[in-house]
Amino acid sequence: MNLYDDNIGHTPLVKLSLNAGDTPIWCKLEMLNPSGSTKDRIARFILSKAWHAGIIGPGSTVIEASSGSTSIAMAMACAKLGVRFIAVMPEGVSSERALMIRAYNGDIRLSPKHQGIIGAIEMAESLGRQLNAFLPRQFENPDNALAHRHGTATEIIEQIPGGRVDAIVSGVGTGGTLVGIFQGLRDHRCPVKPFAVKPVASSSNSNQLALSHCFHDSECSSFSRRIPGLVDKLSKIYKPNELPELVELEILDELALQTTRDLIARGFPVGPSSGLNYAAAQVAAQSLPPDATIVTVFPDRMERYFSTDLFSIYDAGKTPCL
Repeated sequence: MNLYDDNIGHTPLVKLSLNAGDTPIWCKLEMLNPSGSTKDRIARFILSKAWHAGIIGPGSTVIEASSGSTSIAMAMACAKLGVRFIAVMPEGVSSERALMIRAYNGDIRLSPKHQGIIGAIEMAESLGRQLNAFLPRQFENPDNALAHRHGTATEIIEQIPGGRVDAIVSGVGTGGTLVGIFQGLRDHRCPVKPFAVKPVASSSNSNQLALSHCFHDSECSSFSRRIPGLVDKLSKIYKPNELPELVELEILDELALQTTRDLIARGFPVGPSSGLNYAAAQVAAQSLPPDATIVTVFPDRMERYFSTDLFSIYDAGKTPCL
């Protein structure tokens, strides 16, 4: 069985200035992968490696603890391989993500909401022992970063004019995207500077947060409940002391969400982490030479966030029917 003929990767790299006065940023459109996110790359890389090593095969079960894009990507890859997939997710995740996993014939087990992603990981480990299943373990598997080191970074070098990148900007969940792309660009002798991004809660919305359609903080982010997939101190892949010249940036979640809406209005059907990354790239540009080549990633697509804060402003009662 071969997962390498399914159009994963080779996504466009576009130069974008969203607003007047913005520094042009090279944006890797990872939301154009088949399942809608950059996680297709790690699902293909990890599962193909396990398949060819004989670790998984017909009749196998794959279990991953993930509340979002990784589970969707794993569900799609397992559907192609004909193996069973179980996603372990904290209670309270958005219905869109659960529906996508089930559509790929994946199963879902819910862990207690208050335990967050850590509880999901513990449940996945327990299920894995019971079912003799294969666990990709995205937060600690070095193949997560290798998928980007050998794939995404190489594509960027081939696509970027002159083959030189001065900065890579990315939010950190598992850390695989930032670490892998940074390592791959350094492999190509780019003097690239890494910028790690985290969202922080805007003080102006802190009182309304409990009433909003946001994500549960422990299942998606230690920093802001409104920007999913960015978790603090959980990754064993992201090791700041191993990234030379690392700069860590903080971006207000309201700015990230509004930037995401602006990107969508410009025809880029992205999720909140894309707005976060673009906004952070603009901040990073302020500390770099004017002619610096800055690359960021648009990790996933908008449809998995329809029931969240990102789309709350488009409420049917406020938007005229066409």
